[in-house]
Amino acid sequence: MRKLKTTEINRITTETFKESTKIPLIVVLDNVRSMYNVGSIFRTSDAFRVQQVILCGITATPPDQEIHKTALGAENSVNWAYCPFAVPIIKNLKKQGFEILVVEQTNNSIMIQNFVPSIEKKYVIIFGNEVKGVSDDLISIADAALEIPQSGTKHSLNVSVSAAITIWKFYESLYKLL
Repeated sequence: MRKLKTTEINRITTETFKESTKIPLIVVLDNVRSMYNVGSIFRTSDAFRVQQVILCGITATPPDQEIHKTALGAENSVNWAYCPFAVPIIKNLKKQGFEILVVEQTNNSIMIQNFVPSIEKKYVIIFGNEVKGVSDDLISIADAALEIPQSGTKHSLNVSVSAAITIWKFYESLYKLL
């Protein structure tokens, strides 16, 4: 076994990525304060062909050197938009037929391993602030909450780690069906 060289990985160009088929998933970051987390989520969204990232509230937007440091250019390949307030855009996406999911610990959370995305649906997953989580306003609009089970003492994960786990769940379930 040997590690592959960069030239052997067969990476696609940004232009090819933009034209490629995406999984029916929009990622919303609401009031995510760390630009490194934002960049990391862009990179994960690129890796797993997310349709779009929507940045809301205090979440920083590209171009920014701190975002670029972890995104490594994914902020240029992944379609993104900025909306100052998350609630109106989420209500609009719901009217367009998207299933709205928050990634949060709630009294009615569905453990992520028990959730099965459907190719017939389109999804929005919302991630909230690193300290406060997803706002109650967004939870009240959501169709469901997904929770990542944890067994340690903290019962919380970094938002970029939660996003990677959740986005992978959708990619693993849906990409092969596209």
